[in-house]
Amino acid sequence: MSQGSRPDRVADQLRGELASLLARDVHDPGIGFVTLTRVQVSPDLQLARVFYTALGDDKTRAASRKALERAAPFLRRQIGARLRLKRTPELTFVYDESIAGQDRIEQLLNELHPPKDDDTP
Repeated sequence: MSQGSRPDRVADQLRGELASLLARDVHDPGIGFVTLTRVQVSPDLQLARVFYTALGDDKTRAASRKALERAAPFLRRQIGARLRLKRTPELTFVYDESIAGQDRIEQLLNELHPPKDDDTP
């Protein structure tokens, strides 16, 4: 599904600004260690799905999700002030399951073919 170049450019700008805002301006301890993996913007630039990963167990991820939902209005206002858009996209945070899937595949591959030590002749 090709969105065109403008939604892709806006998505890249959003990801950069949101990462900066989360690192510097959002002081909610519930967010924890969150990494923004990608942003998908609708073709009309009205909706933005922000995919993220969070370190920790399910309880920590749930706390991060709630904290991101609480911070969404603040983040949207800040994005509106920083980016030159007619309308600021509505932010929806989605946990990125693809990273967990990649870790599981790597774990299975390591079980099939254990890494060899450099010390063995």
